[in-house]
Amino acid sequence: MKKIIISIIVIAALAVGGLFLLQNVNLNRLGTDVYYTQIQGQGKKLEDKIDSGEILVRYEYELPAFDKNGQQKTLKFSAPKLLREKAYLSLFVKEEKNVTSYQEVTKAELPAKASQYLK
Repeated sequence: MKKIIISIIVIAALAVGGLFLLQNVNLNRLGTDVYYTQIQGQGKKLEDKIDSGEILVRYEYELPAFDKNGQQKTLKFSAPKLLREKAYLSLFVKEEKNVTSYQEVTKAELPAKASQYLK
């Protein structure tokens, strides 16, 4: 009986820990390279019509981005809203050019070599 209770407690703890992990970890950022860029311009407005007739608007950006060593790549990504002009972003990139996620950062959070190129 004691072993059954301990097993149930361990399984419950693993389930709670797994749920916590899923809620607090962005799986789109696992195994990615991080590049840094600055928003320049308003992006290209794209509209998609879905089956219900609703129109979804997103904005596509193609900007130069730099890794922590200052290596440059031109990356294309989209956002569901117009991003703030001159905002600094960290872009999470898989397979060389596939941006899976982004996050706004401050200039102080930029690596030194990337910061040199982003004014």
